[in-house]
Amino acid sequence: MSQHTPTRRRPLTIRRHVVQFSGGIGSFAVAVRVARRFGTRNLTLLIADTGIEDDDLWRFADDTSRLLGVPLTKVADGRTPWEVFHDVRFLGNDRFAPCTRLLKQVPCREWMDQHADPADTLVYVGIENTKRDRARIPAIARNWKPWVTRFPLCGKWEPPRTKEELLDEARALGVSPPRMYELGFAHNNCGGTCVRAGQRQWRHLLETLPERYAYAQEREEELRQELGDVSILRDRRGGEVRPLPLSLLRGR
Repeated sequence: MSQHTPTRRRPLTIRRHVVQFSGGIGSFAVAVRVARRFGTRNLTLLIADTGIEDDDLWRFADDTSRLLGVPLTKVADGRTPWEVFHDVRFLGNDRFAPCTRLLKQVPCREWMDQHADPADTLVYVGIENTKRDRARIPAIARNWKPWVTRFPLCGKWEPPRTKEELLDEARALGVSPPRMYELGFAHNNCGGTCVRAGQRQWRHLLETLPERYAYAQEREEELRQELGDVSILRDRRGGEVRPLPLSLLRGR
């Protein structure tokens, strides 16, 4: 080839855009922003079913799917968190929750391995722009390697938005937010029974959805009978850390 012959440029890579859609308002907002910026032709809404989500999460997910014209891509391990705790002989808590890895991360990653080439795929995560959430970005990005991750609500796409602003945005688009937010929960996951939640949310669950609290209390007691003096929550009063079973929290 002559040195004066111009080289042909490689065509731009068409990237696949995979939104890790949790059913929460953050991942909704991310899905909307990715669709606006890149279109929906190569957009995937990837959602994991933990088996204990609030029914209205699926209504919200279906409404989002219809709004964007993108079908949900649902993956599932087939177990609930309580079944996972029994199988791995460990009761999840705010320090370590094996259900997150086994029911969400592993099924999603298996789907990604089969369908999404890291060379032309971007993964979007809907964590909100709070100090606590931003601190999670390095670990999330590391866990998703070799895929490249993006965090639109924490980046330079637009000014920061509060949760209320994101909820109002959904309403303006004709999508009613998940009822768990209307009931005063900070997140729309595991029907309010997330083991990563603290005492405040569990007290709120007892007040607003006592039947779910009772069910979680029963499952925790079964695991305590099997595993010993374990609990989802911890009591730190008096400077000593000890288990705080849901039955004891109820009594208080």
